[in-house]
Amino acid sequence: MKRIPIVTNVLEYNQSVAQEIRRTLSSRTLVLNLLSSPGAGKTTLIERTIAALKDELRFAVVEGDLTTTLDADRVAAYEVPVVQINTAGGCHLEARQVMAALSQLALKDVDVLIIENVGNLVCPTAFDLGEDAKVVVTSLTEGDDKPLKYPGAFVAAQVIVINKLDLAPYLPVSLAKLRAAIATIHPHAPVIALSCTTGVGFDAWLDWIREAVRTKHAKV
Repeated sequence: MKRIPIVTNVLEYNQSVAQEIRRTLSSRTLVLNLLSSPGAGKTTLIERTIAALKDELRFAVVEGDLTTTLDADRVAAYEVPVVQINTAGGCHLEARQVMAALSQLALKDVDVLIIENVGNLVCPTAFDLGEDAKVVVTSLTEGDDKPLKYPGAFVAAQVIVINKLDLAPYLPVSLAKLRAAIATIHPHAPVIALSCTTGVGFDAWLDWIREAVRTKHAKV
């Protein structure tokens, strides 16, 4: 009898559930899977996005973290549905966890579902969560070499957000080198540089979401 490595079993099962998520969700719901290192600014990006687009689009958020509801509490303050997934030490979300979270959301009332993955640029990359797009968030505070050190996440991304532009004058980091590193790994990926603190560049991110929603609707 042929033996299949357990990792293959895990990934195949996850892929099966991810496809079920796509069938379950309305074809008009844009699903974004946000990946980053801890502290890159995923939660702040979510907060600012909801605040800017809440009169145009209906949001829901699935928050992944090892423990606590700290990030979920922050997002819930914007009066959007939020479901917390605590992984109890797990370094990534899996499709089965997201599927369980969906049962707590009124999906017919959701235009954009944002999944904030556990802060990690390695483990989450291999696990499809039924998303339309993986969004990798990196920041100037992490240095300009992360795309070269963690290529898997950047290759998998449909869009890459560079955050914390406001700190550029205070850091020994080159935005040009960071962009060049991204281009080396994923030359055709859209790259949006912004600051969640000052709002510089944020309109480009909002326009990307609007266009992604329009594209999803056009496929209906």
